[in-house]
Amino acid sequence: MTEHTTTECLLFPDIFDRPVVAAFDQRPGSPDGGAVLLKAANQRLGLTSALAACLKEERQPGKILHEIEELLTQRVMGMALGYEDANDAARLACDPVHKLLVGRDPVKGEDLASQPTLSRFENAPDRKELFRMGEALADCVIERHRKRLHGCARRITIDLDPTDDPTHGQQQFTFFNSYYDCHCYLPAVCFLTFNGEVEQYLVAAVLRPGNASGSCGAIGILRRLLQRLNAAFPGVVFRVRLDERRILYKAEVTRHPNRDPKDNPRFVVTNMKQSPQWLYEEVYCQRGDIENRIKELHYGMEIGRTSCTSFWANQFRVLMTAAAYVLMQELRLRLARTDCARAQVSTLRERFLKLGVQVVATVRRIVLHLPQAFPYREHFYRLALSLGAQTG
Repeated sequence: MTEHTTTECLLFPDIFDRPVVAAFDQRPGSPDGGAVLLKAANQRLGLTSALAACLKEERQPGKILHEIEELLTQRVMGMALGYEDANDAARLACDPVHKLLVGRDPVKGEDLASQPTLSRFENAPDRKELFRMGEALADCVIERHRKRLHGCARRITIDLDPTDDPTHGQQQFTFFNSYYDCHCYLPAVCFLTFNGEVEQYLVAAVLRPGNASGSCGAIGILRRLLQRLNAAFPGVVFRVRLDERRILYKAEVTRHPNRDPKDNPRFVVTNMKQSPQWLYEEVYCQRGDIENRIKELHYGMEIGRTSCTSFWANQFRVLMTAAAYVLMQELRLRLARTDCARAQVSTLRERFLKLGVQVVATVRRIVLHLPQAFPYREHFYRLALSLGAQTG
């Protein structure tokens, strides 16, 4: 709003003991006050800096208003906060917290990039740059857990799983997939599990054509991951699980009208020597929690928002969504041994990031005035302190 904008008010005349007026006139304010936690997590991981370093700057120097790292940070932070569409940029360009996230003054800083600028940015990288970004994402995740575990792990489980990404336009390499019965992409996502931990950590996300087989690209992903993991965790034992959905049958009892129920067996191909029942119940079935991580990517992070015409632009979106998810997983990791340790990313966003704030910027400091009656203040304090904040 400008100084000359007429503020529209809402009046509730008869639902309380006196009239209540609601006006959108708090300046400067933001609904995303908790996003400072994302900024702190990103600072610790060096994630967006590492990803931005993989992109080449080919614009004319005199015409650059938004640096590559600023554009990338704007999109990744927006996705983590639930603004997965570039169209949201028009509504967030002057948001003080979003300005702060990219390193600008929250009050006097220039507005953030517009939707056309972000669209050009998403369509700029080529496949070599995206390949390097995928490697940088994996390096950041592996290095984070190498430091956390001090380079010592007994076993690392690598889970590779395809998932469907239905498409509804003329995107490149979208094909009809008979298994999913729709036109789609078929991205492959890869997660790491360390020792006997219950959390699976996203380490790779690769967009693939809709007619790709379940195992397409798996060897390339594994080759690059195993090399890095061996260097970070010497002597570790690896366990790899891959679900080829077009070959494996569902393990369930099938029922047909007027027929007796019968077993529907699942076949597991493995080089492990234990008994079939132990392998199925203790090893294979444990990968079932990966489905929950994939659901988070779809419904919490909207990884399926691949609406660009260019296949590589859509791969770029998938990588940025993966980066946003890594930041959310970092917040969840730092809530270990609390009642939020297994919270979905959408719950984490609602509890800790979607927090109304008034921003006051002076020469000496920037103050975020948060609600005093915040119900998750203790957890917020814990998160902030673990990410480098100090009491004062």
